[in-house]
Amino acid sequence: MAKNSSLQSLALSILRIVAGFTFTLHGIQKFGALGGLGGKAAAAFSMLWVAGILESVGGPLITLGLFTRPVAFILCGEMAVAYFRVHVHMGPWAYPLLNGGEITVLYCFFFLYLVTAGPGGLSLDGVVRKKA
Repeated sequence: MAKNSSLQSLALSILRIVAGFTFTLHGIQKFGALGGLGGKAAAAFSMLWVAGILESVGGPLITLGLFTRPVAFILCGEMAVAYFRVHVHMGPWAYPLLNGGEITVLYCFFFLYLVTAGPGGLSLDGVVRKKA
């Protein structure tokens, strides 16, 4: 049982690292990098700019597994707001694939999972906990 548990913890850590990295890329796109927004940056203090800040700061924290639960809680909320402010109006709310909100829904529920499951075994949260 312990072997399976450590394998699950490792898999969660890898999933968290990959998702945190890709989420970070979404954040920096909002500042015009990586061809996002047609090379233009979101207007300062707009909702898109705030989302970019949350994603550009929260993504690396998720990747590192630092302050995982509170950061995941905030990012889960951000993704819920994004879905209902942007995507739901593009089509039936039950069809995220059709309204462009599929990735938003996946991130939302992934972050909700991290709130409950924690970061997995490979995380800075784990290092900090061991020192305390």
